Amino acid sequence: MTLNYAERLVDGLKKIGSSPAILFRGETQGGFERQEITGTDMVKAVARAAKALRTAGVRKGDRVAAYLSNRPETVVACLACASLGAIWSNSPPELSSSGVVERLRQIEPKVLLASTGYYYGGKYFDRREAVSEIVRQLPSLEHVVFLSVDPGQRLDLSELPIQSQAWADWLKATEPEPAIDFEPVPFEHPLWILYSSGTTGIPKPIVHSHGGMLLEHLKALSLHLDLRKGDRFFWFTTAGWMMWNFLISGLALQTCVVLYDGSPKYPDLSVLWGFVDEEAIHYFGTSAPFLMACAKVGLEPGKKFKLSKLRSIGSTGAPLPPEGFDWVYQRAKPDVWLGSVSGGTDACTAFILANPLLPVRRGKLQSRGLGAKIEAWDESGRPIFDAVGELVITAPFPCLPVFFWNDSDGSRFKSSYFDHYPGIWRHGDWIEICGADGQCVIYGRSDSTMNRGGVRMGTSEFYRVVEAGPEIVESLVIDTTGYRQGDSNWADKVTAIRRIAGRPAT
Repeated sequence: MTLNYAERLVDGLKKIGSSPAILFRGETQGGFERQEITGTDMVKAVARAAKALRTAGVRKGDRVAAYLSNRPETVVACLACASLGAIWSNSPPELSSSGVVERLRQIEPKVLLASTGYYYGGKYFDRREAVSEIVRQLPSLEHVVFLSVDPGQRLDLSELPIQSQAWADWLKATEPEPAIDFEPVPFEHPLWILYSSGTTGIPKPIVHSHGGMLLEHLKALSLHLDLRKGDRFFWFTTAGWMMWNFLISGLALQTCVVLYDGSPKYPDLSVLWGFVDEEAIHYFGTSAPFLMACAKVGLEPGKKFKLSKLRSIGSTGAPLPPEGFDWVYQRAKPDVWLGSVSGGTDACTAFILANPLLPVRRGKLQSRGLGAKIEAWDESGRPIFDAVGELVITAPFPCLPVFFWNDSDGSRFKSSYFDHYPGIWRHGDWIEICGADGQCVIYGRSDSTMNRGGVRMGTSEFYRVVEAGPEIVESLVIDTTGYRQGDSNWADKVTAIRRIAGRPAT
């Protein structure tokens, strides 16, 4: 059996035709830019980018790296890469050059697509120096394409023995417009590489497959999120978080995928709610910390905006406490469908999902995902209900990663997921499954659980206590046991803290 992930999404774009397929809003100097791109125009752009990658020597199995923000060009480049059977890997431009190099050295990319800068929180961050450093540290690179949100800003790599072009010039070379020649690949052929840091060592390069991602995302988006043809589907994310990959798969269902590049707090916390209202968005996905931050400052989007088209709100990134449910229904929209979901980069999906056939219960996630045999296990490996246990999956599931890159004997992959309970996927979350109705509560990461004096405490318990104080707007719970300043995991934690503070990553 062969298939191609990009072919299915491009088929969706063709069916969207002259209707909007991508709706984009991004911060600019002193304001915002807006783009609306039809399905037809997206197909043309993907075809040009695919031909440009092929001309640059990219073939099936090659790695294409990106250092791009959440823009339409990033979607175009990802689909173009996948159409060739090449392997996509993006790092967001707020990540430091050392963090990017640490990831990309492992996969030896042939081509790099990079942003020279980005806007966030009303400020511009110049990333040309970071891009130059990344290029210098990656000897496998043969070609660099740079994207400038500031038209006057170019990247000078003349001192390096490598080809470099601006995005517009790179695509111009493909005119007249080509057709897309999709490379058929096996079900488990690598589609993209995402990165997740464990407690030790360099980031894990997690490889996901064409077939696994297509099957899983179509299932999750259509059956669990209840997305429909023509819906405007928005999840606030960076292009470096797995929710971006989850989001763009909505094109296969002929939804209009909505991208937002900027701060959720600029000029204030109502900016995303205003965006949802103005653009008549049907599904608004965000994070639990964002919803709790809105509640903390007393925001009342239901009074300020009509939100007439908003049918569903999705929440992930952390457990949404009962108080978050209360705020959504009392202050945002009383008849919205709130779906708290939980998953991870490891599977590039959510395992615990919304369910349009079940009631929403305060503080709970509605159902375990179809196709994933999820159980809560105690320390002895026994299934339990109505008590907190380890989230395990006891049978194969569609989006099981195929391997870690450069893990030839599979030992690193096995030790990450299958050692704690031999042969059983241990996800690293605390979960309680309610025996009466099957709804679930997630208590945070079990692999970051604080253990003091034999008392195990999930991170969600700390968040609820700390953020109950009116003077606390946002918080981040970190167990620094085993971390040293200067190692890769310490850098990841610092980056996360700085982003919460609205500051650049470096």
